[in-house]
Amino acid sequence: MRMAMIDGSPKLGKSNSSILLRSLETLIGNEHEIVHFSLSRKPFTPEQYSDLCRMDQLILAFPLYVDGIPSHLFRMLVTLEEYMKKERQKDIYVYVMVNNGFYEGKQNHIAIEIIKNWCIRSGLHFGQAIGQGAGEMLSFIEKVPLGHGPMKNLGGAMTTLANNIHTRSTGEPILISPNFPRIAWHLAGHSFWHSTAKKNGLKKKDLLRRL
Repeated sequence: MRMAMIDGSPKLGKSNSSILLRSLETLIGNEHEIVHFSLSRKPFTPEQYSDLCRMDQLILAFPLYVDGIPSHLFRMLVTLEEYMKKERQKDIYVYVMVNNGFYEGKQNHIAIEIIKNWCIRSGLHFGQAIGQGAGEMLSFIEKVPLGHGPMKNLGGAMTTLANNIHTRSTGEPILISPNFPRIAWHLAGHSFWHSTAKKNGLKKKDLLRRL
């Protein structure tokens, strides 16, 4: 089967979305043809949109933006919808991985519903979604094996998702938080934002200043 892995992050370098896609790819194996797409560099060409219409599965990974999907991903999906209506000739299943900066994975449920509705409009099958909380933590723990330590929940969710991708099956969204104490995440988050602010010439009080 031909699968498209679409990185919907706006970051030019390594992103949490790319980390999720790489981890999932190790579970999918090499018996399928996987084509990688990224929205961080430049808009898709007509040829790329047409190629997406010939896939068996689309696997989307993106960060949560204000409880929804990023604007550049939204624009791409609007264009892809029109291509799908004109060029799609077979059933295509869509699988999704969303990560957010909140601790709770349930914060991703609205973005997942948006993709579900887009699938209906585009004539595609919505397969399954993972909503991962504490996404900013991924870059710090990506060397931890899936299914172990703080990656235990994510490993189980990805195994389920990979199995459904293999069989073109559907399942309920899996909304998870890391296996890491919420209070520890809260403290680490404050330290991260404060150090980032300092690197950019700001003080702690600047983060609380109202515009």
